[in-house]
Amino acid sequence: MRNGKIRTRLINWFAIRPITTGGLLFLVLGIATISQSILRNHVLKEDERNEMNAILTDAHLKIEQSLKNCYTTTVSLALTLDSNGIPQNFDTISKQLLKSNPLISVVQMVPNGVIKYIYPLKGNEAAMNLNILGVKDLKKEAENSIKTQKIYFAGPLKLRQGGIGIVGRLPIYNKNKFWGFTAVIIKLETLLKASGIKSMDKSNYYFQFSKRNPITLKEQFFLPSKTDLSKSYYVSQAITDSDSKLYLVAKKTYAIYPEILFSSILGLIVAISFGVLTTKLLKKPEELRFLLKKQEAKLLKNEMKFKTIIDQAPIGFAIIDTRSGNLMEANKKYCDLFGYTFEEIKKLDIKRLTHPDDLEKSLEYVKNLDEGKITEYSMEKRCVMKTGKIIWINLTVSQLCESNEKPTSHISFVKDITERKEAEALIEKSQARYKSLIDTIDGIVWEYDLEIKSSTFISKKIENLLGYSIEEYSESPTFWEDHIHPEDREFALALSAKENKNYINHDYEYRMLTKNGEVIWVRDIINYVFENGKPVISRGIMIDITIMKEAEKNLSNSLQLVTEQNKRLLNFSYIVSHNLRSHTSNIESIISLIESAESEEERSEMMRLLKSVSNSLDETMKHLNEVVNINTNINLVIKPLNLNKYIGKAKEVLSEQILSNEVTIITNVPYDAMINYNSAYLESILYNLISNAIRYRHPQRKPIITLNLHKQNDKYVIEVSDNGIGIDLVRNADKIFGMYKTFSNNSDSRGIGLFITKNQVDAMGGTITVDSTPNVGSTFKIYTK
Repeated sequence: MRNGKIRTRLINWFAIRPITTGGLLFLVLGIATISQSILRNHVLKEDERNEMNAILTDAHLKIEQSLKNCYTTTVSLALTLDSNGIPQNFDTISKQLLKSNPLISVVQMVPNGVIKYIYPLKGNEAAMNLNILGVKDLKKEAENSIKTQKIYFAGPLKLRQGGIGIVGRLPIYNKNKFWGFTAVIIKLETLLKASGIKSMDKSNYYFQFSKRNPITLKEQFFLPSKTDLSKSYYVSQAITDSDSKLYLVAKKTYAIYPEILFSSILGLIVAISFGVLTTKLLKKPEELRFLLKKQEAKLLKNEMKFKTIIDQAPIGFAIIDTRSGNLMEANKKYCDLFGYTFEEIKKLDIKRLTHPDDLEKSLEYVKNLDEGKITEYSMEKRCVMKTGKIIWINLTVSQLCESNEKPTSHISFVKDITERKEAEALIEKSQARYKSLIDTIDGIVWEYDLEIKSSTFISKKIENLLGYSIEEYSESPTFWEDHIHPEDREFALALSAKENKNYINHDYEYRMLTKNGEVIWVRDIINYVFENGKPVISRGIMIDITIMKEAEKNLSNSLQLVTEQNKRLLNFSYIVSHNLRSHTSNIESIISLIESAESEEERSEMMRLLKSVSNSLDETMKHLNEVVNINTNINLVIKPLNLNKYIGKAKEVLSEQILSNEVTIITNVPYDAMINYNSAYLESILYNLISNAIRYRHPQRKPIITLNLHKQNDKYVIEVSDNGIGIDLVRNADKIFGMYKTFSNNSDSRGIGLFITKNQVDAMGGTITVDSTPNVGSTFKIYTK
């Protein structure tokens, strides 16, 4: 009761003092107006900054992503280097790289800092042989990439071949030594177009692109717009791996303040008006009613102004009935986005505007909003314009209702993100092209994360080279170690551990086992990627060099064969020269004696000698002819032969000698033993070795000849042993298989049998050895191919 009386007295006190009441009301409203203006000024500034940051970030992200895509191109160029630092298939691979990344206009390879390889060369000849480490304004930026050991984007700068561009250089190391650079050139105009800067609405903002001059350290600007930013309102972001910077500058630096000043003045006017009106209201109720009507008109005008501001907003705005999905209100930007007038779009619902593939998800969100499960949502989806064109939008929806009430409408904000989505699709397509390009490289490309100690990539070539799938490789952390050839595993793992500790680029060769058990040779070329001086990734390529290794082996075998053939040819030529010269000399001497003979008896004696020498010469020629036939017969028929059968043939031919000399022959050869050989050679070899064992038998004991067959290192070895007089290998080791070399006083020794046997074994690709002790016996071993 007492409180009611106090309130009544207070009201009456203000009522009888209209000027004081009006002044207090003005003071309160004035303070509220100024506070509101300051707050609005802050909000508008923050909104503008957020908008500028969003626009700048979007362009900056596209530029960054475009430049990052160039890294794969420079790495792919580096992989064209062979072990001698010479690019292989440069034009072919460069053409594919430019096709897969349309942002790049030119690719280069710069050994020792001098541009030696350019694709395409036409139109870029002026840059050929340019020494970038010898030009002052280029050297500084080139040295930055060497210092960081990663890609560095120099520029923008004026190109020697004309125009302005950005040059991305990646330092390359070959056999742990600096080789030079791989480089890509991006025209500034192309980069700006890819970033969306060219298509941006320039009514409120403009972009500027700059870099710090490496010599003067002053900032240079490259876009045709205002370059003095000291009095401008702007936001900026630095471009990674370069000295470049991207600016977004507001065209009207103080565009916010007139509106705030207007609002503040309007608020103060309203405050004064309310103060005066209150005063007059207390004085004249009739005047108050008049002023109220006037104020209503002003409010209506302000409402129209608010609607005008909404219509000019940079994003679409609409109020939609939650249950029906029908449009209740929309600004101009919203209608223009879909290509309809307001009257046309009011007749449409969400189903008509949404792309069929995104409709189900959109209706699910609307249903949850209507049922109160959510109060707002945001999504990216496709919509269909009036023309049928498909666009991407970013949609944000919130309820319009009082608390604890079921929503009947919601407000939607839409923004066109078609360009960003197209850029993302282009980037994804470009990445797919890079992956496809990597899969065409004739080698297994791999990558390993040194921090998490895990493989992060393996190319599809693993299926062709090793027969394993990418999944099989990924499922086994020790796949590489497990599939190194056992004989190379210790060496490969030790070398890998050593180089991984020092982080030095290297390459080495070893064998691997394929899925079907085959053995292939690979050359593993390994490089390290550093970030902030720390190695983070190792990557490389395993190239199949099996054919090269087989060629090296065949070449070595051929060289060995040619060397042996030359040695035999030299020995043969010496024998021919010596023996024929001896015979011809004898014939000349006898003829001379015949001419000087004094009687018919002397001539007859000389003629007998001449006939003897002639017969000896004929025998020598037969022996030489037989050796020639062995060494020139390249069409030997080789087939599986039963060894026991040919031993039997030799014994049959020598049966009289075996019987008369009481020879015992022991054969330790399986009945069905088969060897691949020429039948004539096998028969001759067995005959010569057995007949020699009989001929050089020991006079004090009965001869015993033993024949054995066994395997050694997957090769058959035929052994013929005897208990004869033996050979002094200390004196005669280098003469045993020589032509006409004899080691006993046996009258029928000619020294041709072992020589022919050696040539026959060599012609079959095998070897023959002898182990002998005087007065004990000899063992001959024939190793088949």
